[in-house]
This record gives sequence, structure tokens and C-alpha cells, in this order.
Amino acid sequence: MTDQAVDTDGTAAGGVVPSHAGAASESTGAQFVGRLRELKELRADIDRAGLDTLSGRKAPRARVLLIAGRPGSGRTALAEELARQLAADYPDGLLRARLTEPDGTRVPTERTARELLDALAVPAPPGACEDTLSELLRDALKERRALLLLDDAVDAEQVDPLLPDTPDCLVVAVSGGPLTGIPDVRPCTLGGLDKAAAVELLARAAGPVRITVDPRAAESLVEACEAHPASLVLAGGWLSARPKAAVADLAKQVHDLAEETSPLARVFRQAYATLSGPSARILRLLSLAPAGHVDAHTASALAGCSVSGAKAALGDFAALGLVRPVESPIPQYEVPGCLVPLLRNLTETLDRPAEIQLARARMLERTVRLLQACRAVTETDGAAARDKHEGLPRAVRFPCRADAAQWLRIRQPALLAAARLAVADGELDTLARRLMAALTRALVAHRGPEDAAPELYGIHRLVLDVAERRDLPREKAAALLNLADLDARTGRTHEALARYRAALDAGRAAADPYATGRAMESVGGAYQELGDWSRACDWYGRALAQRLARGERADAARLYGRIGAVHTYAGRYGEALRNWSSAVTGHRKNGDVAAQARALSEMARVQEYAGRPEESLRTCQEAVEWARQAKDVRLQAALQLRLADTLERLGDPAAARLHRGAAERMLGTEHQEAVRLETNGGAVPSAYEIRSASAED
Repeated sequence: MTDQAVDTDGTAAGGVVPSHAGAASESTGAQFVGRLRELKELRADIDRAGLDTLSGRKAPRARVLLIAGRPGSGRTALAEELARQLAADYPDGLLRARLTEPDGTRVPTERTARELLDALAVPAPPGACEDTLSELLRDALKERRALLLLDDAVDAEQVDPLLPDTPDCLVVAVSGGPLTGIPDVRPCTLGGLDKAAAVELLARAAGPVRITVDPRAAESLVEACEAHPASLVLAGGWLSARPKAAVADLAKQVHDLAEETSPLARVFRQAYATLSGPSARILRLLSLAPAGHVDAHTASALAGCSVSGAKAALGDFAALGLVRPVESPIPQYEVPGCLVPLLRNLTETLDRPAEIQLARARMLERTVRLLQACRAVTETDGAAARDKHEGLPRAVRFPCRADAAQWLRIRQPALLAAARLAVADGELDTLARRLMAALTRALVAHRGPEDAAPELYGIHRLVLDVAERRDLPREKAAALLNLADLDARTGRTHEALARYRAALDAGRAAADPYATGRAMESVGGAYQELGDWSRACDWYGRALAQRLARGERADAARLYGRIGAVHTYAGRYGEALRNWSSAVTGHRKNGDVAAQARALSEMARVQEYAGRPEESLRTCQEAVEWARQAKDVRLQAALQLRLADTLERLGDPAAARLHRGAAERMLGTEHQEAVRLETNGGAVPSAYEIRSASAED
């Protein structure tokens, strides 16, 4: 990496890129130019005695090195070079995170902490707050010797929650100024490069021959650029694209642009002026790219041109230093953070607001189609699904599931950023809703609901924002139910209960029977989790009344079972048996033989709790027969083990051994322990769980 890599390191804005500390290539260090004094100072600062050491205490936290400088000063490149040199000292790897979006928006600490945890392969509950995630991150780093590179930090409030509570880790922070509030930090402030390094950087970008034959002109151009690394890269790119142009002429032109306040703005203006009209328009609109990362599809959609034309334009921009290629299995580029304000200013000046909005809409529409294709490639089992996939335009079609999954993984930070930007815009809510729906389906199709839960939680919150803004009660109810389910799954039962109640209100406002019934049942489940048996039965009863009124017999039978389970937990065995009996009757009328067998097994359990072992034995034998008819081998084995337990309590060990042997023959001895765990409550309790009575019961 050269000193021209400004403010960006190839990561997505707000994203985290994990890598082993020794993964940086030797060529990266070979390309770095200058900053020898700064590197020496930073390395010396690592071993400098801190305030804790001077006072005789062991340093409680990681040492923080601060690299401060203006955008485009090469501050990120210096941090990367320092990390490369220190790789051997931190065997647990390097973690990179960018704390500011390309448009200057602060990245929430919650998002950064979660992505750092993902990079460490440490699971974090979806929807967890900033404090919880920061604590998990500190715990994960306690036993590690790792290096954190926190790029583009705004202030100390962003950095402090991410600091490891161990001196074995090192944090390299990149910022525009001091991080007041973090003790014992001495900033390494960057200015321009020294003259020799600046000339070398210019020679690498423009070609060494032209610089060698006219060294004075090169020094004059360096002076005009104020030895600013990003400016020198743009100047070198301009010269490399124009072999016949004189270095002295460019130096004079940059000198003459006195109305521009910064050297970067002067050189950028010169480079931009030489672009053709279509290319200039494509470049301007790149400032709208989510997360600052752009591929050919994004550029094509923004500009309304062909994908091949966008691909060629991006290649030309990379040669000029206007964008940087990102190390990735799929071709994509990064817009340097120091150029985003200049591009945005040009867009606001030269493009009408309606054109900008149209460009955003095209980009969102293309993203939706790509996500639909990403999901469609996973649904090729049937002829209709295959025809649907083959009917997609070739430009957005993925050749196989693996390619689609790779694209989704690499583009995920930009896709999530697109959803956030679309919701924040407020003018494209219809497209934003389509985008979030397509993104949700693609994530679930490729990763499953459990693995994608953290990302889904954020998407559901965005859906809720749009639903509240547009007064869409049906979508509000759906988003609240999804969020509450994730809250309940991660143990935040009180938060889930509040959201279930809000979803019930929204469902009633939308006259949506599914949402209201689902919400009432979920409220009952939340009270059951809290051990409030009376309220749980009340809410299950309300949901049951609605199901019965609508003739939804399968759901009514299931709810009878849930009410019976609550009465069982409360020790009201008579009520429990009545409800389980209603559940058995309902499943029998519906023809659900397996559910009938499970409900009978629950009746047998309650009868055993109530001190009726003979009745329990008869009911369990009936359940075995229905399970046999349902061809549910696992359920049959579980019931055989229940019969064995009951017979042992009745004083018939010989018969108990026979039933236990039957269970072994059904599933094999290697599965018996798993079945026993399930029958004894080792699995997550459900409405139809099968478990033996304990001594406490």
C-alpha cells in the first residue's frame, strides 16, 4: 500500500475486515513511500512508559496510537504500514474498522462492535445494546494479542468503548484531530511528505522517465500540490494518461488555480476537466454509492448506462487515481473518502435534484433485481423455479448458488448501507420497502434465519421506521412481531412483551386477523416465559377464541395444547387434562395423526404428575399406537422410553426393559442418549414436549 491510500483501506464504510496480522503482502511494504520519521515515532511510542507504568500500576487497557491528519494526507496508509511492520508481534491478527461513513455520518458503536465480534467469530445476540456488545468485545479480546485499526474516528466517544481491557493488544486510531478524553495518547500529526518522498510518489504514479528528465518541473509540481499525497496521486494519474503533456505545464496549471483553497481541490479540478461528458457524469454520481463501494452494476444503474460502459469507465477512473480497486473476488472499487465531498459538491451543482433522485431510484431498483436473482438461484428444485431463474436478464443472473452467496457476503455492507440510506432519504419508501424485503429473503435463503438474525434485526427496525412514517399498520405489526420474536429468542422477554402488545394494536388498526391472533398468542407466550401463568392462560384463551370464531381448527387445537401446558406448569392438572383432551380431539378431527400422538403423550405426562400412573400407562400406549400410524420413529422411541419409566414406577422392571430395548432397536444405541435428553426436558420446551416427571414434580 502506498502513501497515496487516503482515508480508506479497502473496507466498507462502517464495516470490519478481519485478517491475520501477517497477511499483509511484502509488496505492500515495498510500495510505501516516506513517513520514516513518523513510523519511528509511532514504534517508539508503543514501548513508552505510560502514566500507569510511572505510577507503578500495570496498564489496564491497550495502548492507543493516534495518527492525525487531513483527509488525503495518507493517514490510513501510514496506519496500514505500521500494522504490517508490527504483524509478527500480534499473532491473533489484525482487525480493521471504519468509524465514519463516506458522507461523514458517524457509524454507531453498536454496529462497529458487532462487526468486530463477527470478525472474531464470537456470536452476539441480535438487537443487543451498545454496552452489551462492547462488553462482549472486551471479553473476547482479553485472552488475545491482536491489533485494532480504527480508521476515520470522529472523537473519543467512538473509540473508547472499543478499547480492549488488556495491555497485550494495540489500537491504532486514525482521526482528523486529537481524541480528547482518552488518556495517555500522543497524536502523530501528518503534514505533507518530504520532498524526496513526494517526488518518488509522483514518479510511481506518472512513470519514472518523465520525472527523471525534468526534476525541477517535478519539484515545482510537488510544491504546487503542497506535497499532499492524494494530490500527487491524482497529478500522476493525469500525467500517465497524457504521455505528451509536460510536467511543467501541469505544475503551472495547478499553480494558476488559486481560487481553490486546497491542493487536492486544484488537482482534482484539473483531472475532472479532462473527462468526457458521460465519464464526468458517471464520476459525479459515484458519490451516491452506498458505503463508498461501487461495482459495475452500481455505476451502471446510477448513470443509466450499460454495464460494460460502466466497467470501462471504472477502469479509467482507477488509472487516474479517482477510485481505488478493492481486493475482492468480485471486481469493485472504492471512492476515496477525501474525494467524496468534492464529487458531492459537483453533483449538487451540475445535476438537478430530480436527476439525482432518479439515479438513486435506478440504483435501488437494480439492487432489488440482483437480490431477487441471488435468491432465485437457491430455488432451482422445481421446473417453475428453474424457469423463473432462467427468465431473469443475463446481466443480473448468477451462474450458481456459490457465486450468489459470495456476492451477497462481499456486498453485504453496501447492501445494508443502501437500505439505511433509502430509509433515511424518505422520498423512495416504496423502493426501500422492496429492497428490504428482497434483502431479507436473500439473507434467509443463503444463511438461514438464525445465522442472519443480527442483520435481520436491523432490517426489521428500518421497516418499522418506514411503516410508522407512512402509517402502514399492517407492515408495522409485521415488523414489531419479527423484532419481538428476536427479542424473545435472546432472553429480552420484557422488551418482547412490549413489542407484542404494540403489534396487537397495529394489527387491530389494520384489521389483520393473522397479526392480531399471532400477537395475542405471543403475548401469552411471553407471560408464560415470565412465569405468570394466569395472564398466559388469559391471552392464550383470547387467541383461542379468535381461532374458533374464524374456524381455524388446526391453530385452535395447537392453542388448546399451549393452555394445557401452562396449566401443567401451574400445577392445575385437572384444567391441564381438559385442555389436552380438547387438543387430542381437535387433532383427530383435523386428521393430524402425529400431533394427536404428541398431545396424548402430554396427557400421559400430566396424568403421571396427577398421581394416576395406570391412566398414564394406558394413554401412553394409545399414543404409541398413533405414533406408529404416523410413522414417526423418533416419537415412537420417545414414547417407548416414557412407557419404560412409567412401568418402572409401577414395579414392572421386566416390561420396562422390553420397551427400552424397543426404543434402542428403533433408533440405534448411538441415538438413545439424544432421545433421553429430549424426553427429560433437555430440548427447548414446546407445546408438545415429551419429558418424564422429575422428583420435584
